[in-house]
Amino acid sequence: MEFNKLIIKNCEQNETIYRYLKRNGFSENYIRNLRKKEGYIKLNSKTAFTNAVIKENDLLELYKNPSTKSGIMHSIIPLNIVYEDDDILVINKPSGLASTPSRSHLYDNLTCAIINYYKGKDPNFVVRIINRLDKDTAGLVCVAKHSLISNLLNSHNYVSKSYFAICTGKIDKDIIINKPIATTLNDLGYNNHKREILPSGKPAITYVEPIHYDGKNTLCKMKLKFGRTHQIRVHLSSIGHALLGDSLYGNSSDKISHTALVCSEMDIYNPLSDKNINLKIDLPEDIKSVFHFDINNLKQF
Repeated sequence: MEFNKLIIKNCEQNETIYRYLKRNGFSENYIRNLRKKEGYIKLNSKTAFTNAVIKENDLLELYKNPSTKSGIMHSIIPLNIVYEDDDILVINKPSGLASTPSRSHLYDNLTCAIINYYKGKDPNFVVRIINRLDKDTAGLVCVAKHSLISNLLNSHNYVSKSYFAICTGKIDKDIIINKPIATTLNDLGYNNHKREILPSGKPAITYVEPIHYDGKNTLCKMKLKFGRTHQIRVHLSSIGHALLGDSLYGNSSDKISHTALVCSEMDIYNPLSDKNINLKIDLPEDIKSVFHFDINNLKQF
C-alpha cells in the first residue's frame, strides 16, 4: 500500500485526526473510506483511528487509495497523454468522445479508455476525473490517480483552466458574465440535458477576452469561476453570442461539426510533490480551419 506522509502543523488543543483532516479540507467521503480497514491510517508509524488525538510535529500517514474498484468496463480507445506522474494524469480529449459512461455511450468514452490504459499496470485503478468536459468539447482533462490527490485537487481548487471558443457575432471588449445557472426538469421531474439562467440557479461567472473577429465570428479566451455544467455555452448564448456549432444553445454550423470549444491551457498545483504543472496544447485543426490561418499567432483587440 502507498501512503502519503504529513507532518502535523498548527493543530488545535486535543484535536483528533478526524477534526484535523476536516479542518484542512479533506472530504467526508475520503475520511469514511480511510475507516474501512485497519491500517489505512498510521500515527507516528503505528496503526491509528480517526479519533486519535494528535500533537504538533506528529507524523500522520494516510493510505492514498482507500476507495474500492469501480465496475466500469475497459475500451480500446487511444489516449493522447499530455502529462503523467505518480499522482496525476492529463489527457487531450478529442471532441466527440464522452468523458464518462452513459446509456448512449456505455463503452465508447474516456473513462473506459483510461481503465483499459491501466489494466496492465493497476487492475484496481479507479478513474477520478477532476474536470469533466462535454462530449463535443475538446481539450485537457485532469485525472487524479488516487483518492488522496483527488480530494486535495477538488477541495482546494488547485486546477486552473483556460478555454478557447469561437462565438457567433462580434465581441470587441472584455466581458464578465455573472449569471446563476440552474438545471431544468422535464414534466416527469427528470433532469433535462439543457441548463438555464435562473435566479434560483447556482452562482457562475465567466470571464471573456476577445482575441480576433473575422467579420462573422469571434475567437475568445475564457476563464471560469465555479465551472457549472455547460457554463460557457449557457452564458455566451444568454448575451446573444452562442458558440459556433452549438445546436443546443444556438445553431449547428457548416463550418464545424460540433461546438467550437476547447480547454487548451491548464495549471495544476500538486501539493503532494509541491510542484506546479503548466500545460498548453495546440488548438484542434477543425477549430483553426474556421479562420483559415494560424489563430495561435493572432494579435488581440
